[in-house]
Amino acid sequence: MQSILIRNVSPQTMRALKRLAQSHHRSLQGELSVILQRAARLAPPDDSDGKLDLVTVKTGGATSWSREEIYDSDGR
Repeated sequence: MQSILIRNVSPQTMRALKRLAQSHHRSLQGELSVILQRAARLAPPDDSDGKLDLVTVKTGGATSWSREEIYDSDGR
């Protein structure tokens, strides 16, 4: 299992994290592990290559994709 060392954590932050851990009935290490797991879920997936996955849907309608059709008559 990997380890992480975080330096220069302010005393106020440490006290707050300890209170948070205590309120969840966890050790400080357990609380930090949960926080990191939640944060890691926000990361992009591993298979992300920067490309967009486009989906084409057939709507049955016809369009010419003209400027007027897209932006209406006022040109906006």
